Amino acid sequence: MANIVAPRPASTILLLRNSKPAQEIEVFMMVRHYEIDFNSGALVFPGGSIDKNDKEIIASPALYAGGEGLDEAALSFRIAAIRETFEESGILLARPKGSKALVDANRASEIANAHRADLNEGKITFQAILADSGMVLALDELVPYAHWITPEGMPKRFDTWFFLAAAPPEQLGAHDGKESTDSIWVSPREALAGGETGRFKLPFPTTRNLIRLGKQASVEAALADAEGMSIVTVTPVMTKTATGRQLRIPKEAGYDGEVFEVGAGG
Repeated sequence: MANIVAPRPASTILLLRNSKPAQEIEVFMMVRHYEIDFNSGALVFPGGSIDKNDKEIIASPALYAGGEGLDEAALSFRIAAIRETFEESGILLARPKGSKALVDANRASEIANAHRADLNEGKITFQAILADSGMVLALDELVPYAHWITPEGMPKRFDTWFFLAAAPPEQLGAHDGKESTDSIWVSPREALAGGETGRFKLPFPTTRNLIRLGKQASVEAALADAEGMSIVTVTPVMTKTATGRQLRIPKEAGYDGEVFEVGAGG
């Protein structure tokens, strides 16, 4: 029997805003580089693996707020979610020290322009950026939305928490040109339609969460719905079929079905 690869802890954020002309919710998404070895070319939410610096930030409580009552693992997922989002999009979910308001777009842009490239290249830590810029991570802005673990048998596996957050005002985000090659604000309806036509390549968990999100008419409604949600961990059970693969997920997870037929690359 082949060894089962242990999943790596990871986080992702569905950054939301209300689209005024169309009166529907929009989410920030990016296209992963075609040479990335996991979900290459896919349209995804910003996110990535927890790293050791995320855990080091936990030891500096002055650098974050809103994590009261959370254990180290839960804090790590939230800190990583904000760091990865900043690395990949430049959007910063943080407040200036002593402020109740999220950092404004101009200041967030200054911080990103000064440090984002160095952070992505490992030349500076997120902890140092927060300390030097007087920022406090806004962990309370994150609402747990889903918990997915890559199926057993896959060569690369992740234990991923999905969070919802309202996008900070006027912070528009931009891809880094390395891990991702494009970025868009898109409604769940348009993203799903693009997946159907081939415009977008959508991973299975992304599709399921877009369908769930698309049932909400506004950011406020989506956040309120998530606040009362009972989150069931989803580890799809994968079975090979003549045409591709069959994935089974728990009914109680609250998605749009239990058994799904997906193509070989779905």
